Amino acid sequence: MMSESDALAAIESLTGHRFRDASLVQVALTHSSAADGRINSNERLEFLGDSALGFIVCTHLYSERPDLLEGELTKVKSNVVSGRVCAELAAQCGLDPLMRIDKGVRGRQGLPESLLAGVFEAVVGALYLDAGLEVTRAFVLPLLAPRIDAALRLGHQQNFKQVLQQCLAQLDMGLPQYAVLDEQGPDHAKAFEICVMAGARRFPGAWGPSKKQAEQLAALAALRELAIAVDTADGEVEIVWPKSVPG
Repeated sequence: MMSESDALAAIESLTGHRFRDASLVQVALTHSSAADGRINSNERLEFLGDSALGFIVCTHLYSERPDLLEGELTKVKSNVVSGRVCAELAAQCGLDPLMRIDKGVRGRQGLPESLLAGVFEAVVGALYLDAGLEVTRAFVLPLLAPRIDAALRLGHQQNFKQVLQQCLAQLDMGLPQYAVLDEQGPDHAKAFEICVMAGARRFPGAWGPSKKQAEQLAALAALRELAIAVDTADGEVEIVWPKSVPG
């Protein structure tokens, strides 16, 4: 585990801010499994950071996209500050090795997504408390800008289940049903294969590390088969409306 001084230096380099209260950084990096009671873990800073992230993204979208209605703004915001994105940003920022966490929490695949998301939000919360909103905004927006742009451009905000339900309704195919085809692995690290069924059709199954994620991937598989989702040259998924739907 990295020393407190090295972890502080890494966070200050990452955020571009010299902390007046270094203890905030240590709390932000401390998971409840390694804390002297949950009140001394990063959970409170995680709560604050989640709110700060949401506010920064909402004000940015409100200012930059006066053409969007509340519903679309909400969809983009929900995607951009989701646990998945925060976990990816934690990995991108190299927060995993800085964390104080019990060894038993870390599995073969590394830390769970929720823990990675939490440490990113906690660092944002610590930065907000020590430096204020504008410094926090200057740190957060460059990280999120590509994801905001992608969410606005691609039209799905990574919520493939919602897109599929809307498209199936327009195609008069009824509501999608999600069926578990298989599951593998120990109880603490199960993987699930799930497929979508709609009307008389059964779409290809997809594996995911949780039922929730497997359902999203199964919905994406169905959208691809219906030619509603296509893969772009740069590896992104774009939602298009098909000229005809395969039978």
